[in-house]
Amino acid sequence: MRVPTPDALRRATTATAAAVVAAAAALLAVPAHAEDGAPCTGSDAAAFPLTTRLHGGPDSYRAGGGYGTWYLDLTNTTDRACAGIHPVVVLVDSGRALRPGQPHLDFFADGRPHPVRFETTDEDELVGAFTDGPDGEPGAFPGFTVAPRETLTVEVRLALTSDTAPDDITANAALVQRHGDDGDWIGQSNDYRFAVEGEPRASAAPETEPPTESGATTAPGTIPATSPSPSPALSPRSTGGPSLADEAAELARSGLGSTSALLAATACFVAAGIALLLARRRN
Repeated sequence: MRVPTPDALRRATTATAAAVVAAAAALLAVPAHAEDGAPCTGSDAAAFPLTTRLHGGPDSYRAGGGYGTWYLDLTNTTDRACAGIHPVVVLVDSGRALRPGQPHLDFFADGRPHPVRFETTDEDELVGAFTDGPDGEPGAFPGFTVAPRETLTVEVRLALTSDTAPDDITANAALVQRHGDDGDWIGQSNDYRFAVEGEPRASAAPETEPPTESGATTAPGTIPATSPSPSPALSPRSTGGPSLADEAAELARSGLGSTSALLAATACFVAAGIALLLARRRN
């Protein structure tokens, strides 16, 4: 793989040499495509022929959540078309714990998503080349073609599996133009930094109120069932006076041991019985 000039390397401050070498290895490990383009060079040999910018992505991703979308601008600064351009995304997490199967990255070409396979470098970085077809066929993507003095915007989406640990990740992209079994490093993007948030825990079951006398519980915010109405036999009479049972209880408290009290209680119950008998006969 041919690398850029020292001046261009100094401009590519966001990528390590190990990541770039690994990116080239990942790209060149797949079969070459017949439509690889001629070398893309500009009038300024000290600069990359393509400028690259990552933009539009979210500030954070939820582990196990949905996709976040961002964009990769490829700007051709030369006077000739540049074909066979393969971006290579480099992911560097601060904890160096990110594994190749955790980020799910797709790029869009011809309106279809193409999966990106990641590999780990010796520096525990992840690199993934834009080489596969929409159904994951290795090496089926021929690369992008960028017209002279034009900008091509590539849509990218990223999601992280639920077992991804909370962390801070930096993404950037190197551009490689492939020529058969060789390639040129022709562009380097800015850094895109984002946080990974842990998968939300399942909410705990709502607490319940202490058991009632009957043993039932009441969930918070609900209105407990009301007690049943007193039995009509125990309710006061419609006249508002005390019931016969209340009168008997009062006599008992006053002392049923006396003869006069016992006679009075007996009279009350006899009178009540006569009244009940007359009422039934009327009916």
